[in-house]
Amino acid sequence: MKIPINHNTLEIVLGDITGEQTVAIVNAANNHLWMGAGVAGAIKQKGGESIEREAVAQGPVEVGSAVITSAGKLSAKYVIHAAVMGQDLHTDADKVALATRNALKLAEKNNIESISFPALGTGVGGFSVFHCAKIMITIAIEFLTVSKSLHLIRFVLFDKKTFEAFEQELNLQFSSKRH
Repeated sequence: MKIPINHNTLEIVLGDITGEQTVAIVNAANNHLWMGAGVAGAIKQKGGESIEREAVAQGPVEVGSAVITSAGKLSAKYVIHAAVMGQDLHTDADKVALATRNALKLAEKNNIESISFPALGTGVGGFSVFHCAKIMITIAIEFLTVSKSLHLIRFVLFDKKTFEAFEQELNLQFSSKRH
């Protein structure tokens, strides 16, 4: 599903973020930037351990912040590690919002044209996919209306339930804007 926003694009797809060919992909990270399970584990497994070494060398960081590394053997050029949780491995709405915003700001700062996000905090962090969809889509829409270099924000959702939550939220937000 693609939505044009101010000459830019917001897209949601069902898939595996490690196969994305956007310039950057986002890792749902902890604040120490260790890559264990979930999205982080998949990125490390397919992209190589060098991604984790680069990330850990920049940590620990504040929850909500983001760092950038190379993408190892992945098709993407960069991995942006958005620290959506601390060592307790739990997150909340404020952390998801802050991590999303900071990942987008870091992409813009590095003149990245396209980025793929997972549903931050919904795996290991245990955050509601519906609440996550509302937060992340709202922020993505706001960002794309003012973005200078970032032209595509794609949400790559691993399972049907999460995809449907994001699809429902995108439909809600755009049907309300048309009235």
